Amino acid sequence: MFGLGYGHFTGTPPTYGYDADRAEEQRRHHDILPYIDDSPSSSPHLSSKSRSSRDTLSSGSMESSKSTECDLEKGLEMRKWVLSGILATEEAYLSHLEALLLPLKPLKAAATTSQPVLTVAQIETIFFKVPELYEIHKEFYDGLLPRVQQWSHHQRVGDLFQKLASQLGVYRAFLDNYELAVETAEKCCQANSQFAEISENLKVRSPKDCKDTAKNSLEALLYKPVDRVTRSTLVLHDLLKHTPTSHPDHPLLQDALRISQNFLSSINEETTSRRQSLAGKKGENRQMLKDSFMVELVEGTRKLRHVFLFTDLLLCAKLKKQIGGKNQQYDCKWYIPLTELTFQGPEEMEPLTIPQVPDEELDAIKVKISHLRSEIQREKRANKGSKVIDRLRKKLSEQESLLLLTSPSMPLRLFNKNGKSYSFLISSDYERSEWREIIREQQQKCVKTPSLTSMELQILTSSCLKLQTVHSIPLSLNKEEDESSGLYGFLNVIVHSASGLKQSLNLYCTLEVDSFGFFLNKAKTRVYRYTTEPKWNEEFEIELEGSQTLRLLCYEKSYNRTKLNKEDADSTDRIIGKGQILLDPQILQGKDWQRTVIPMNGIEVKLSMKFTSREFSLKRMPSEKPMGVFGVKISTVTKRERSKVPYIVRQCLEEIERRGMEEVGIYRVSGVATDIQALKTAFDTNNKDVSVMMSEMDVNAIAGTLKLYFRELPEPLFTDELYPNFAGGITLTDSVAKESCMLNLLLSLPEPNLVTFLFLLDHLKRVAEKESINKMSLHNLATVFGPTLLRPAEKDSKIPSNPTQPISMGDSWSLEVMAQVQVLLYFLQLETIPTPDSKRQSILFSTEV
Repeated sequence: MFGLGYGHFTGTPPTYGYDADRAEEQRRHHDILPYIDDSPSSSPHLSSKSRSSRDTLSSGSMESSKSTECDLEKGLEMRKWVLSGILATEEAYLSHLEALLLPLKPLKAAATTSQPVLTVAQIETIFFKVPELYEIHKEFYDGLLPRVQQWSHHQRVGDLFQKLASQLGVYRAFLDNYELAVETAEKCCQANSQFAEISENLKVRSPKDCKDTAKNSLEALLYKPVDRVTRSTLVLHDLLKHTPTSHPDHPLLQDALRISQNFLSSINEETTSRRQSLAGKKGENRQMLKDSFMVELVEGTRKLRHVFLFTDLLLCAKLKKQIGGKNQQYDCKWYIPLTELTFQGPEEMEPLTIPQVPDEELDAIKVKISHLRSEIQREKRANKGSKVIDRLRKKLSEQESLLLLTSPSMPLRLFNKNGKSYSFLISSDYERSEWREIIREQQQKCVKTPSLTSMELQILTSSCLKLQTVHSIPLSLNKEEDESSGLYGFLNVIVHSASGLKQSLNLYCTLEVDSFGFFLNKAKTRVYRYTTEPKWNEEFEIELEGSQTLRLLCYEKSYNRTKLNKEDADSTDRIIGKGQILLDPQILQGKDWQRTVIPMNGIEVKLSMKFTSREFSLKRMPSEKPMGVFGVKISTVTKRERSKVPYIVRQCLEEIERRGMEEVGIYRVSGVATDIQALKTAFDTNNKDVSVMMSEMDVNAIAGTLKLYFRELPEPLFTDELYPNFAGGITLTDSVAKESCMLNLLLSLPEPNLVTFLFLLDHLKRVAEKESINKMSLHNLATVFGPTLLRPAEKDSKIPSNPTQPISMGDSWSLEVMAQVQVLLYFLQLETIPTPDSKRQSILFSTEV
């Protein structure tokens, strides 16, 4: 209401959705106020230079007092610029209302003739309260303009905003009539071609140059007041922020804000339901329940779609690109009435073939994303022009869209009862079950929907732009660069117990965290057999890479292996509950465990969490123990054991090859932390029963023990000295030069390091041979082991250690990790490792351990 377009303000999103014209107003407003910084960590009206100067002043000094006065002066100056921005947006808003009122007079005149375009009742319905809104804002604009032009720091404007807030009742009336107004306008357009022509060609004058005009539709202009009122508190927050509490305007602006917030709260539920209601024929019965960007598989090709679930049908649409400044539109690809939708196809249906994008390609996209984000940060710090940053952001958006299109690989298949099938690819079982649940729930309520006519389908598709709740691709990176990029480090999670089960089940839980906007399964509890109160009390250590959300899914274990789930064709287990929590950096900064409860479908699961940032979790610390193997140099261990490969490595690999080669996610899925610690203690104390312990433990705990051993080496397997050379060698473009460099470096490793690596390398290749079953490709294995085997000691690391810069730290870390992954992947992909002399030959192929 007060000021449209404060794009930098992070407030509640408008309840009614998105208007394409708003983007232009936001851009224009940014041009007016390019230097408003809403970062919570800095003063909004000080430049970085001013902040730096301020921070050097000593507390209580005369200079500090002067600085405070200067800050106050600049804050008051900002009031003028904020108000200038309000004037600009008010002018734009008035021009939209003027365009809306332009046909009103001739339509009223024609209504009394023998050939009216509209009846008087139709005119009053469509243009209800628009003249009053125009008068209110014209009076506000005319009162504000001279005060800003004759500006002084003592100038008062609070009375104008207070009066404007007191007239919100007119907006209440407009909103109550809005749906009927749009519906009436659409019906009139269908019935009268002359009115349809008028409705599509309403001319809006440019605020800067009255000679210029732009065409707008009646529906788009009717939406302007709706959007205006939902953003009514934003500019008041901005204005209050730059108004000292001692200023006479402060209490008046606070009162206006209170009135505005109370008004919005009172209409929130109404506007939400109105937002979901479909304007048009049968619109009073159809509401939108859910929408999301998804990847559709069309004849073996991935296509980006926006899917809308209504109370009676599912609609799949493609968002057209904006061309020539026109409003965005949706193209309907297909729709299925819910009464005709099923998740199970015919028995003879061929299994779905999913085109898999190589992990290397996905990694390359992530590298580009990390590079672009770092580059944007550098340009922002250097105060480069907005054109440069806009160009980089465009490239970033392209890479994020590409990642969205290529990453998901979990199928969601839908079938029409006439036999037609549709396939989507989703990144997580969480979203897949969410869609199934809401569709099935609605199918029990809805009645048969008659086929839509082409006109009805067109109206429904056109309404999608207004109804959408998801406006951008679902990537965590798709946000302002100054927002947190998530957590990097290790999250320890204890899954304690579950309560609320109504019947005894065989229950287990999985944990997922996001990385680059997509979720990966990171841990799995053991199955707690036939109980209503499972008590796992299992701890997992989960690596976070820019993660912001932890998800928990509870499954009922099925031991019937004879038939697969017809819907998934990959699982017989059933999800009985799911929930998620945000990983709040502020809450997780402490060293203590944080207990929480995740509610899901009547079940409650108790968790404890503790986060350790990479700054602390990945330090390589030499052990002070006189004996043991963890944290002790590999050469010391092999010399003591009189072996070429440490006993712990041989034992773990032997057990994994015995019963873990077909374990889904082996090395990626976390083992129970208490089991890992028990094995660590057993190996450190040379426990003779360690092999018996291993045979009784979950194979993921054994894999976790092996990874922990390599992670805690005081020096990486590839050594600190050679690490920079490996990192440089992998970037060589000439394949012959690269092979020569990488092999010579490898053969330069100390003997225990080299033989242990080759022993492990041979094992990892055998694991990858079972990729179709265990889902662990060479690239997946390189991702898991690359940083573990190559990450240098802290003194040699290039990772910035400043915890106050999470974004640059995350991006820098991501780039370094990806280089480490590429080094290991290179050796995994070599068929053989040639050796230059007989001495090395005897080392490499000796069977003595």
